[in-house]
Amino acid sequence: MVVHQHRRRRGRAGEAVLALGVAATVAAMSGCAGADRADARPPADPAATVRAAADRLAKTGSAQARTAMEMATGGTRVTIRGEGGVDFKNRMGQLLVMLPADAAGKDEHRPITELLVPGALYMKNRGAGVPDDKWVRVDTTALADGNLVTGGATDPLAAAELLRGVQEATYVGETEVAGTKVRHYRGTTDIGRAAESASPAVKGALEAAAKGFSKDVVPFDVYLDEEGLLRKVRHRFSYVNNGVIDVSSTTLLYGFGTPVKVVLPATGDIYDGKIAQ
Repeated sequence: MVVHQHRRRRGRAGEAVLALGVAATVAAMSGCAGADRADARPPADPAATVRAAADRLAKTGSAQARTAMEMATGGTRVTIRGEGGVDFKNRMGQLLVMLPADAAGKDEHRPITELLVPGALYMKNRGAGVPDDKWVRVDTTALADGNLVTGGATDPLAAAELLRGVQEATYVGETEVAGTKVRHYRGTTDIGRAAESASPAVKGALEAAAKGFSKDVVPFDVYLDEEGLLRKVRHRFSYVNNGVIDVSSTTLLYGFGTPVKVVLPATGDIYDGKIAQ
């Protein structure tokens, strides 16, 4: 299943989009334990509380991250996992993305190293004719999904910034994420609205996504700790590509303050040849 085409796709950016294989089994993202307790006192304005999550992350400096992206179409599901770190102050991150084995039972693909920087996505071990020692650079402002789906993991910074467009939010109750007490909120956010108030680092990518997705409204579940820090968020995207493709993208944040160092590749290490589709 190739999922890098969108309803309003234009330009050449699709040449560098991941072609995702079909998994034989579904892997679920772990990290949330315990049932929600609705008896905890809800905040006065749940929507405002969720919108403030991105600003609170910027003050923490950095964090470790785990991601899981599950795609489903026509009864077939595939889950892609990622792990790494994000520097919220400098708006950079690094993930190691693992693609599952394909339906034929072949071994899993080599992990893809992804560097996340304002306006761009760098990928190593991309495959599709790209030499193993070369990187591929993708302009995320030219992608129809703004790299919310393309890289097999939603940029954790973009996942938080997307919450700036919250239209409505409901407080569900208290629960735990990875042993930390959190408050669970559920609601919808609007990609276009989020783009209007997003930080410069992700504004262009979210503006592209607002134009590329057939629907701007994105349902979410978000979990904030007692300090209002984002611990976990799950977005559910949906778009058309030879049928409806449903995507559930989960980001788990932990280890706040852990140093994250991102080193961009030299110009000579970036592949500029043709990439197979």
